[in-house]
Amino acid sequence: MASNEERAALLVARIARSLNERLVSLTADITSVLYAEIPDLRADRQLFDLLGASVEGNLDTIFHTLQHNIAPEDLDAPAAALEYARRLAQHGVPVNALVRAYRLGQTNLLGLVFDELRAASVQPELSMPVLERIITVMSVYIDRVSQQVVTVYERERERWLAHRSSVRAVRVQEILAGNALPDAGAALGYVLQQSHLAAIVWSSDSDASDMLSRIESAAHDFASHVGAVADPLFVAADRVTGWVWVPLGSRARPERAQEDMCDFLERRHPGLVVALGAAAAGIDGFRQSHGQAQRARAVAIAAGRSAPVVTAYDEPGVSTVALLIEDLVATRAWVRGVLRGLAADNENSARLRETVRVYLAHNLSNVAAGKELDLHHNSVKYRVKRAAEVRGKDFTGDRLDVELALLVCQWLGPAVLIPD
Repeated sequence: MASNEERAALLVARIARSLNERLVSLTADITSVLYAEIPDLRADRQLFDLLGASVEGNLDTIFHTLQHNIAPEDLDAPAAALEYARRLAQHGVPVNALVRAYRLGQTNLLGLVFDELRAASVQPELSMPVLERIITVMSVYIDRVSQQVVTVYERERERWLAHRSSVRAVRVQEILAGNALPDAGAALGYVLQQSHLAAIVWSSDSDASDMLSRIESAAHDFASHVGAVADPLFVAADRVTGWVWVPLGSRARPERAQEDMCDFLERRHPGLVVALGAAAAGIDGFRQSHGQAQRARAVAIAAGRSAPVVTAYDEPGVSTVALLIEDLVATRAWVRGVLRGLAADNENSARLRETVRVYLAHNLSNVAAGKELDLHHNSVKYRVKRAAEVRGKDFTGDRLDVELALLVCQWLGPAVLIPD
């Protein structure tokens, strides 16, 4: 007959296996808690996915350690956790936010363990040995790994501060914060009293060692293509992201349309993505255009693979959608509630959504919508009727909600749609 120690070990393994089977959903839940509870982690939305990868890597390691009775003293931090620490260092996020994330994650995970124990109806004599083993492993692991990620953070922070152009970065941050010195433009080698087009250029490829130099080269090439009157101002935000200001002189807008910009980037710099603010003049315009570029970038990141290569803030709908992604979970639920079956992520629903969007934009005119869609007006009428059937109601009673929901679908795609 198995001893209590052996029975406890088997129970620990069973609990770990059960938790590991829910790895994806647990990762999403804990990531959302960390993102909501620690404001410093919201410095850049692109880091959200990397936070999720870090959480998943740590959970997976802990679960396998418990399941297979591995000594936690021999474990090292997952690669994603180390990379996340480096990115936080590059963005100037305080190290205590990183440490707090591990402590808060541990607390949430312990709550999940208690839930599993209650569900398993553990015998009283096994409860303490099981809890002792799980808490010991978690504590040793968190203590060891948090030290490792803090060390990586501190090294990267020192390296990053030494690597980046300190004077330029400080001057730009002063301008963005509204604390610019009178000679800020001269210190930057950039004329502030002109029209600026702010851009953010980034890549999802964090492995390439020369990515930052590639981005800077692409920024100069892009600036020339859209009509820069001089060299652009470039500042590294992290090793896969660059902030750019394109000097337009007295012009109120770039020389190229968004479609042309997309073609140019796909042809000359595949793999890079750009978010643009609207062109604006003077030092206020310098700040304003950059802020808009940041919001356009947030839309592109939320849209994921469905985002265009260039997302411009002044494109119809982008500024509105940028406001809605502050709470993407709530926006997703609202869109699905408004569109119902029409929010399905498939080709047929996409075709119906586009038809309804154009139909409503043309004030319920089948003829005008047909001209834009290159369809016979009866085809438009049929599609609109079919869309109403799929949705379960027509589009006249809550037209404004429908138009806004369709706009969100147009920009965010699968991020808000119902998986088919």
